[in-house]
Amino acid sequence: MTTVTSGAALTPAVAVFEYHLVGYRRTWRGSVFGSFLLPVLTMLGFGVGVGAYVTGGVAGVPYLDYIVPGLVMSTAFQVAAMESSWPVLGNFEWHKIYFAQSAAPLRVGDILGGHLLFVLFRVLLSAGTFLAVAALFGAVRSAWALAVLPVVALFGAAVAAPVFAYSATISTDSYLALLFRFALLPMSLFSGVFFPVDQLPLGLRAVAYVMPLWHGVDLSRAATLGVAPEWSAPGHVAYLALWAAAGWWLARARFRKRLVL
Repeated sequence: MTTVTSGAALTPAVAVFEYHLVGYRRTWRGSVFGSFLLPVLTMLGFGVGVGAYVTGGVAGVPYLDYIVPGLVMSTAFQVAAMESSWPVLGNFEWHKIYFAQSAAPLRVGDILGGHLLFVLFRVLLSAGTFLAVAALFGAVRSAWALAVLPVVALFGAAVAAPVFAYSATISTDSYLALLFRFALLPMSLFSGVFFPVDQLPLGLRAVAYVMPLWHGVDLSRAATLGVAPEWSAPGHVAYLALWAAAGWWLARARFRKRLVL
């Protein structure tokens, strides 16, 4: 049996990543508003506009400084979810790209890993740009804000991998509308992005703590403000890693079932 080195094993996945990257080079202009301008407008509307009426700020800091780390993670959340839903379903049901890649031949792990790498690239690009703009507005209070980028990468995997698995299971985009309406949208509203989670009723607070977005927001807020997170930082990282690992396992199983005849 031939032993394959880790570098050689990674090469096919990188080739899949490059395929998606080449496609993005031709279409990136269409994502500028949703990935870059819309988060900035949200920051200005809520942080500067609404923040002017929030006297005293939140948790001892101006409202703009408080919501920026939440908006960074919310941006990462939206990009990860969008890039892992319709594109994945389309590659199975409409464009059949995954089937063509499988016939190349590429392994299931290469196809999934390469596409997931591209999604994480999109997440880091969008969230990193937003963080840089927020810093220009003076809404970043600590050099620890640089730690937000690896947190964004881990959080992006924790969101994208389970959505990959879900998108690989369904056959019509009607189920994606249900996912966004009843799972992803409530998560973005009740995970501490715009206000402290401890202001929610006890039942909703428990639900917020289960959601991966709250863990990403808490880590991001601690980094940009230079304070300790509400929960254990290693606990946050372990919880997000668990979501990413479970999502990868489920996605790989679903991809294998559809691609390996």
